[in-house]
Amino acid sequence: MKRMLHRVLAVLLISGMAGVSSAMAAAGPENLDILKLPEWQVTSSTYGGKLLLSDSPEFVTADAILYQDKVEGDVRLFFHHVNSSPSPKRLVVLLENDGAAPANITVYQYGIGGPGLDWMAIGKAAQTAYLAGGNIYLVKVPAHGAEQLSTGLGETQVRPNMLVNGIFDFKADRPVTVKVLMMPVTGDIRKFARRAPVAPPDQYQLRGTFEGKDRLLVPLKVYNPSEHGPVALTLADNYLDQYAEGVDATTGARVVNYGNYGIVYRIFLPSDGQGKIAYFLNPRGGDYAGAMGIKYRHVAGAPVPTPEARTAFGADKLTDFAQLGRFGAGESLWLTFSPPGASNLPVKLVILPE
Repeated sequence: MKRMLHRVLAVLLISGMAGVSSAMAAAGPENLDILKLPEWQVTSSTYGGKLLLSDSPEFVTADAILYQDKVEGDVRLFFHHVNSSPSPKRLVVLLENDGAAPANITVYQYGIGGPGLDWMAIGKAAQTAYLAGGNIYLVKVPAHGAEQLSTGLGETQVRPNMLVNGIFDFKADRPVTVKVLMMPVTGDIRKFARRAPVAPPDQYQLRGTFEGKDRLLVPLKVYNPSEHGPVALTLADNYLDQYAEGVDATTGARVVNYGNYGIVYRIFLPSDGQGKIAYFLNPRGGDYAGAMGIKYRHVAGAPVPTPEARTAFGADKLTDFAQLGRFGAGESLWLTFSPPGASNLPVKLVILPE
């Protein structure tokens, strides 16, 4: 996964946009100096259950357990792996129950992208499906038994150089061990999971268990388009928005989620005043392909592709913008954002008066 590892070198200006007129703002973000936009200040709160992140090794060359941990309660699993072996494989997520009573796993939101060779499109597809929601389903894991989290995933062949990206939110009423496996296309999954070695992480060590799978962002001020003018909110840069820290359950090592992959942001954007407000996404780290969830006037709409007219954007960090929508000032607006698999971070949410 391409990653943006460096930190922003300076704090963005909090003021100084007096020279930007409303007419320029209405013309679109391409007419603004994105690096000089005031940073819209927010409070950030981490909440929710655990995030299991499985992205190291990203390029899997041998059959192995890619990540595992025992969990209970509210959990999100984010996996992102490429079959870098010369033969087809299966990517399987297995739930093992070593308890004396059955475990009920309720999967309530999920998205899968791939397998395929267009990694940007796969990350975008997984995130779009996740944000769109889907049918809730139940996985019953018998006592001292095991079941797949997704049988469809486990039955799919992953050919060489193909990527699979998945995001699953579930609730487990009893402790279960989650195992992400890369294994042969034939053979008993449970037997393989019992004897397979744990793959060592790659140089990025982008895997682990993180407390708090969600973030809530609430601005310190109510946005007024005529008073505040164009502003920006920076996401996933490890300076204004810190990367999550956790533990690799397979080694005990402290790890950092470079890019905050698998973290879901709920962003509340209160406003007042008159007219319309336009919202855009600007990639700051390079190639980017994802989607944004929109809830306007308390009604959730379909995810908005970022970008819409093509798979990815971000080659020109000063002029590449994805329009999220134009909404009335004073109306309730929530955005749902999460760093997509295969994309680069950070990004800026740009807010413009019209």
